[in-house]
Amino acid sequence: MRSPPLSLKGRALRYLSMREHSRIELGRKLSRHAEEGDDVDALLDFLEQHNWLSTERFSESLINRRGARYGNSRIVAELQQHGVSGDALKELKTGLVDTEAARAADVWRRKFGEVASDAAGRAKQMRFLLQRGFSQAAVRHAIKGLDDDF
Repeated sequence: MRSPPLSLKGRALRYLSMREHSRIELGRKLSRHAEEGDDVDALLDFLEQHNWLSTERFSESLINRRGARYGNSRIVAELQQHGVSGDALKELKTGLVDTEAARAADVWRRKFGEVASDAAGRAKQMRFLLQRGFSQAAVRHAIKGLDDDF
């Protein structure tokens, strides 16, 4: 026998129990299941008032998930897509800048392990890190710190 369909609030709590969501993302997921008379915005306000939905926790979660693989510009762009802006975004950017060079070096080390011997190989390695969203300064620092001849 099938269980009855989840209420909108039950569905929201199930999504939030799996991982943190932004308000925009959760609203988009819930609106697919909303029936006539359901007020998704009121539910989202209720969840925020009871601290079940938090922009700060979502931002920290996203940074922890993406930080080991991507650079600042890619992470910040994803945060902006999820509606994080203003002072919260500035504060998060500041925290990311401090660790970007070390994260770039770690990603480079896992992918390549050693600096390429020719210019084309080094350019390929740099492009890889740049496409991951790392700044040019972080990429130069990551590769130059590992090979002083570069």
